[in-house]
Amino acid sequence: MSARPALHFVGFRGDEYSAALRIFGPPDFIHIGWDRWARQEVMPGDIAVFARGTADDEPSVYSVPDLRER
Repeated sequence: MSARPALHFVGFRGDEYSAALRIFGPPDFIHIGWDRWARQEVMPGDIAVFARGTADDEPSVYSVPDLRER
């Protein structure tokens, strides 16, 4: 039995999230930005959907928080 690939949303901040949700369905992981931690969590075979850029882009040298509280 093989596990299905995880779905990652990366860098979504506005209305594009709703569009991605309609197209791809709910993500397994949401990454606020593309940093080395997010890159480490995307495993071979996973699907990463980016608001801007691609997985080939160099990750930010700064860490992005996983959770934003208002």
